[in-house]
Amino acid sequence: MSRLLEQVSAYRVNVETAHLPPDLEVRVMSQLEEAERLEHDITARVHIEQMLRYIDWVVNLPWNKRTEDVLDLDKAKVIFEKHHYGLQPVKDRILEYLAVLKLNLDRWRSMEQAGSLPTDATTSHAILARRAPILCLVGLVGTGKTTLAKSIAEAMGRKFIRIPFGGMSDALELRGQSRVLPDAEIGLIMKGLRQAGSKNPVILLDEIDRVAEHARGDIMGVLVELLDPEQNSAFTDHFVDYPFNLSEVLFVATANNTAHIATAVLDRLEPIQMPSYTDEEKITIAKRYVLPQLMKESGLSEENLSIDDAIWPKLVRPLGYDAGIRSLERTMNTLCRKVARKIVEGQGAHFHITADNIKEFIEIY
Repeated sequence: MSRLLEQVSAYRVNVETAHLPPDLEVRVMSQLEEAERLEHDITARVHIEQMLRYIDWVVNLPWNKRTEDVLDLDKAKVIFEKHHYGLQPVKDRILEYLAVLKLNLDRWRSMEQAGSLPTDATTSHAILARRAPILCLVGLVGTGKTTLAKSIAEAMGRKFIRIPFGGMSDALELRGQSRVLPDAEIGLIMKGLRQAGSKNPVILLDEIDRVAEHARGDIMGVLVELLDPEQNSAFTDHFVDYPFNLSEVLFVATANNTAHIATAVLDRLEPIQMPSYTDEEKITIAKRYVLPQLMKESGLSEENLSIDDAIWPKLVRPLGYDAGIRSLERTMNTLCRKVARKIVEGQGAHFHITADNIKEFIEIY
């Protein structure tokens, strides 16, 4: 059996397990039959490769695969406290949304037991999809927007996908390109779903206010379709050329500010303002979260590195005021690398950072 026939045979098996919509399955099977017919046609090799690439994408999309939601508020609180210090108003807003989702799920189960489900909502996923909020975390760089979105996914037991919008210059990056074009690419939304292997992940639309100016209108138009529950149930990627139901996706957006976000997009979002951190909060974050994590990544232990309490105020503001913790993370990373090098070079096994020796570890002092 030739390599092509082996591929076609394997894809036929994949089609049977992919739970494709019936008319899309017919389309895929007809293309597999066409590939078989053209096996010995040398001039059709490029066409066959394009068809097989298309089929590979279609059968690997999660048409009917989903993760089960975990709507446990106590577990969510633990996860938020594990990854984030402070931000109580933000955490409360998210917990309120999770509570709404849980109540709707409980209501669906009660209706199912009573045999009184509405005709347009045959599954719990349909009810949850219509009630899922679309949060927009607004704040300066380094205030924890992306990390908080990851925590939402972890708390709900969902897969997490990040789509960066910074510098995006073409709406086709989201929606994909038509297969009639040479080297056509599928869109970032479908790529993310294949990566997640689930049709109900948390998708982070990161920095939606930072798209290229000349493409802002087109990209905002696609965002409206993604975020509108009346439209996203039949989102069509140009490459796939078939509607995909995105209503079960929980979208979370981030932005530095809302000035460059279209009004139509803002109308579909629930903005949550991320507060800036005070120096005292940064010190606590550094001690509890940042330094332990960076020490672990650098192969260090508590026996290798300690920091005098008196110099923490200098460490959290090395170059002046910073609303987030990016500068703090860079400073801590530099410190850990310096200590790691000194240990490897045999200069000692434990280093206590004080005002007297800080210049040896952080060059700006």
